[in-house]
Amino acid sequence: MNASDKLFYNLNIYTPIDTGKPSFGKDQNIIKEYRNSAIYVRNGIIIDIGTKDELIINNTNNNSVFELIDMCSATIIPGFVDPHTHMCFANRRESEFDMRLKGATYLEILENDGGILSSVNAVKNSTEEKLVSITRDLVLSAMSSGTTTIEIKSGYGLFKEEELKMLSAIKKVRDTTPLDIVATFMAAHAVPSEYKDNHEGFIDLIIKEMFPDVLKQNIAEFCDVFCEKGVFTIDESRKLLQAAEKAGLKTKIHADEVFDTGGASLAAELAVTSAEHLLAANIDNLKAMGQANTIAVLLPATAYSLKKEYANARLMIDQCNLPVALATDCNPGSCFCESMPFVFGLAVMNMNMTVNEALVASTLNAAYAINRNNIVGSLEIGKQADFIVLDGESPTILAYHAGSNSILNVYKKGEKVI
Repeated sequence: MNASDKLFYNLNIYTPIDTGKPSFGKDQNIIKEYRNSAIYVRNGIIIDIGTKDELIINNTNNNSVFELIDMCSATIIPGFVDPHTHMCFANRRESEFDMRLKGATYLEILENDGGILSSVNAVKNSTEEKLVSITRDLVLSAMSSGTTTIEIKSGYGLFKEEELKMLSAIKKVRDTTPLDIVATFMAAHAVPSEYKDNHEGFIDLIIKEMFPDVLKQNIAEFCDVFCEKGVFTIDESRKLLQAAEKAGLKTKIHADEVFDTGGASLAAELAVTSAEHLLAANIDNLKAMGQANTIAVLLPATAYSLKKEYANARLMIDQCNLPVALATDCNPGSCFCESMPFVFGLAVMNMNMTVNEALVASTLNAAYAINRNNIVGSLEIGKQADFIVLDGESPTILAYHAGSNSILNVYKKGEKVI
C-alpha cells in the first residue's frame, strides 16, 4: 500500500516533450496536448499519463491504495522555471527607477550613491536574517505566479564574507520553501571601487580566495560573470570562467547586454550552459552559441523596465538554431519583477514568440539552463509532478489576459502549494 499515490484526472495537459536536449528552431514550437487525461503520481513523481480508466487498470493491484482527485476539466502546464534572478538583496531601489523615468543616466545615478554599489553597501550592512526574509518573500511571491523552480545569484557582496552570507541566505530559503532553488555564485557582477584600477587583483581574489570557500559551503552550482564594457573584458571573463570550471562549478555568462563585446562568442568558445541578456549580440556569435548547445536566456522584463529594445528572439529561433529560455531577472535595480506570466506575455506580444515557443522557453529550455531538465520542465513520466492550473482553456491565456495572474493553483511534487 502506498498512501502517497495520487491519480489526478479530468485534465487538459499542455507540455513540451523532452528529447534529451533543449528545443530549438521549429522544435521549440512543438507542444503535446492531452485532452481529458490523467496523471498518476507516486512520492511526487509522475509514473504514468493516460486516461483515468487506463491508469486505474495499470496501477491497481490487491495492495494498492491511491487518492482520486477530480481536476474538473482543468488546463495545466508544467510549473514555470525561472533560470535567472538576483532575488537575494537587502534594499529596493525604487528612487532610482523614478530617476530613470525623469531621464537620469546610469552614471548620474551612480554619482547619487545608486546603482549596484548601493545594493553592495546594503548587503554589507545587512544581517543574514534580513536577506533570508526578503529573498523568501520574493520566492513565495514568484511561486504564487506559478514558478516552481528558480535560480538565485549572489553578486551584491563582491567580497568573500558578503558573498558567502548571500549564498548562505539562499540556502536557508531553499531549505524552508517548497521550490527547487539553484544557487549561482556571481562575485564577478561588478568591480569594487577598491579594485577599480586593479581588475587583475580582484579576479585573483575571486579565484584564489573565494572559489575554495564557495565550494566548501556546498550551495552554489554555477559561476556567472558580467562580461560587458566597463565591467569585465572578454579576456578577464575567460580567465574567471575557465577557473570556475576547473574548480568544479558549471558556468554562465551575462553577455552583450549593452554593447556587442563578443560575449556571445566567448559563451560559444567555452560552451557555457547559458548566456544571458544578449540584446546586442550579433548573428554570427549567436549561431556559434547554437552550435555549442549554449542556451540563450532572454529577459524581456528588463528591456521593458529600462525602455530598451528587446532581444531578437525570432532571429535566434529562425536563423541561429539557438534554444531560447525566458527568465524574470528579478533584481532591485533594473527589473523588479518576479512574475513569469508577465515575462511570458512580453515574449509573445513584444518579442513575437508564439505561445508554444514561450511555453517551452519558460519551462523545458529554462530547466536545461539550470541543469534541472532531468526532474522538471515538462510533464512526463519520471519527472516531478510540478504543474500549474490555468484560468483559461489553453496557455494562450497567459498572454491574452494581460496584467492578470491567470494562475489558479500551483502543485509542487503533487502537493497543492497555492
